[in-house]
Amino acid sequence: MSGYIIAHVQVTNPVQYEEYKTWSTAAIKTAGAEVCVRGGQVQVLEGDWTPERIVILKFPSFDAAKAFHESPEYLKARQAREGAAIMRMVAVEGL
Repeated sequence: MSGYIIAHVQVTNPVQYEEYKTWSTAAIKTAGAEVCVRGGQVQVLEGDWTPERIVILKFPSFDAAKAFHESPEYLKARQAREGAAIMRMVAVEGL
């Protein structure tokens, strides 16, 4: 089964967030993940959730998704993101 990372991001410092995007893009490529959704238009269809930015990454497995989050490459991105965004992220098993 595939693994996914789903992130809801609230960007608080757009200039600094650009550095995070650079490092996270490199980490995604290194991990061999597929970018399914990265930003783009969001429209709430039900409920009171109003996300600003959604990211969905697909990995070969649930374990690979979890390992990506702890990888040295993504650690650089996480450090660059400190103070630039509020991140809500989950790993999920899927098809």
